[in-house]
Amino acid sequence: INARKKILKDKGAAPTDLEEEVAKALFDIEVTPSSDIKADVRDIMITGAQELETKSRNVVIVHFPYRVWKHVRKIHGRLVREMEKKFSK
Repeated sequence: INARKKILKDKGAAPTDLEEEVAKALFDIEVTPSSDIKADVRDIMITGAQELETKSRNVVIVHFPYRVWKHVRKIHGRLVREMEKKFSK
């Protein structure tokens, strides 16, 4: 099991560094024993990620496939907090 399985891309398309970083963060949440959302994160994959610069900070936009959106909505608030912890620099 590795973070690469968290990325769903078209055949032949290579993931970007940011997408690999987001997938690794999702995988870390999944394997953390103390995480309360680890069971829900197991079913989640991403299709893409973008980084935007705003006036106050950088923002990462993560794209999910429609079929996992139900799982994402269920844990959205907690998932955002966990991802902010991982990406705060």
